[in-house]
Amino acid sequence: MAKNFSKSFMVRPGTDVKLEKIDAGETLGWEKGSKTRASLDKALGKLDGLQYRLYAEHKRALLIILQGRDAAGKDGTIRHVMGGVNPQGCRVTNFKEPSTEEKAHDFLWRIHAAVPRAGDFGIFNRSHYEDVLVARVHNLVPKEVWSQRYAQINNFEATLAENNVRIVKFFLHISKDEQKKRFLERLDDPSKQWKLSEADFNERKYWDNYTQAFEAALVKCSTSCAPWFIIPADKKWFRNLAISHILVETLESMNLKFPPPSINTKHLKWR
Repeated sequence: MAKNFSKSFMVRPGTDVKLEKIDAGETLGWEKGSKTRASLDKALGKLDGLQYRLYAEHKRALLIILQGRDAAGKDGTIRHVMGGVNPQGCRVTNFKEPSTEEKAHDFLWRIHAAVPRAGDFGIFNRSHYEDVLVARVHNLVPKEVWSQRYAQINNFEATLAENNVRIVKFFLHISKDEQKKRFLERLDDPSKQWKLSEADFNERKYWDNYTQAFEAALVKCSTSCAPWFIIPADKKWFRNLAISHILVETLESMNLKFPPPSINTKHLKWR
């Protein structure tokens, strides 16, 4: 079994990506059961402690970007992986269709406003990548506009990295059959029917177009300072395991330090 999930799923800068050749059901030999649950629990415990250290250090931030097709598990990842961290130092931003105010600015304006402050986790449920995904597939802007955005995104993310924002980007890779299965499960579950829309089903007609758009974003925008990770997402339990371990590996590599005490603790006297 792979011990370093980051190496297993990172898109190396400059490498090609063909999603049809990547198994969305891959588990690296892990099986659902007590051993995997124990590994996940251990990683989540570490994640909680590392978040506390990041919050205490208050010099750097962690930005987590979640992208994927409908029903790939973005909400589930936030609930199951991030559910144990302190909400005081964690902010989730969902990027829907831009408002009139947001459309009046450049496409990165609303993104920059949501970047986490020092000491915090920021989680983007969808992100600025929608402007090279949906905008590309549905011709919302001309090709000469969206084709320039890859470089603009890379420059933006490099600026964040230079200003102490660590960026980790996850593409949740789900198969077409698994997506259909999840849609049908939502249809049969009254507690989940609210999550469905006609657009979810209509977008399946553009599956191949989205594949090309995702591949372009993964290839053009996986950099040393803001790498993409392609996470097999057909099995929810493995998705959670892989992402939790990658976040722990990322935070541990930052060598986070507690700040020194603001008072001389050796000479304190209680009265």
